[in-house]
Amino acid sequence: MVDLSWFDVVLRAVIVLVGFLTMPLLVGQTEHKVMAHMQGRLGPMYAGGFHGWAQLIADGVKFTQKEDIVPAAADRGAFRWAPAVALVSYLLALAAVPFSPSMVGADVPGSLLLVLAVSGIGTVGTLMAGWSSGNKYSLIGAMRSAAQLVSYELPLILASASFAMAAGTLSLTGIAHAWTPVWLIWQLPGALVFLVAATAELQRPPFDMPVADSELVMGPYTEYTGLRFAFFLLAEYAGIVVMSLLFAVLYLGGWTGPFDGALGWLWTLLKGFLVAVVIIWMRVSWPRLREDQLQRFAWLGLVPIALLQLAITAVGVVLTA
Repeated sequence: MVDLSWFDVVLRAVIVLVGFLTMPLLVGQTEHKVMAHMQGRLGPMYAGGFHGWAQLIADGVKFTQKEDIVPAAADRGAFRWAPAVALVSYLLALAAVPFSPSMVGADVPGSLLLVLAVSGIGTVGTLMAGWSSGNKYSLIGAMRSAAQLVSYELPLILASASFAMAAGTLSLTGIAHAWTPVWLIWQLPGALVFLVAATAELQRPPFDMPVADSELVMGPYTEYTGLRFAFFLLAEYAGIVVMSLLFAVLYLGGWTGPFDGALGWLWTLLKGFLVAVVIIWMRVSWPRLREDQLQRFAWLGLVPIALLQLAITAVGVVLTA
């Protein structure tokens, strides 16, 4: 690890914070436009004039105008802190994701483990919200969220372990340095498992059973209003940013590309943005699974594929050693 001055530490922290405050909003705006085009929605295309550029601003104004209500039966402490727990976890994860060899908030040796560990805390915020709301729909949503976390954390970690084994390091920077185009074929099953499991971890459609509006109103977020509800939405988009960038670093080579010496960080952003668009496309194109289908898909589908990918990687590493 490189010794950094206080100025470097503060500068990196500010850059990570600025990225954290802007990239999720960009993903949110992209989702508005992609869904508008794919589903023929007219509303998001008119706000502000040209291509509905002010839709996100209108949403922000709407949330700030709503009253902040805490239910009488709620655990006030946990209820108020739940959005912050969900949001801050992805801020910590983003700090360890490298955009280039020199552009990373915290280049720690086991950065892959750090990102996976702290990003999982975001689900704790959902559990806190559901348990503390004093609402039966919220509690059911929280229990579904817990079951989903247990089910899909395992294939997510197994797929990540395959990339770490192939690179011989737990450092995201080291994994990106070890990446070769052969990975696009060699690690493809693990990449697909990672993408699907990450989508389920974020509770995005078609894996949005904890917040299934047709069954549970809005699940753990039913009792939330105003900015606290907006923070949960922002945490969802922040999770998309973190998982998309992590996928880009693990499977797509991160900053590898033409003129990567000068434009490496831009390649990472572009690759991550494409992955985010795929996650948005999945929301528009696939119907919600049932809870039993969710569990069956994880344990009988993704886990065996992830274990097979891990075995193939182990054999490949031994043969090429």
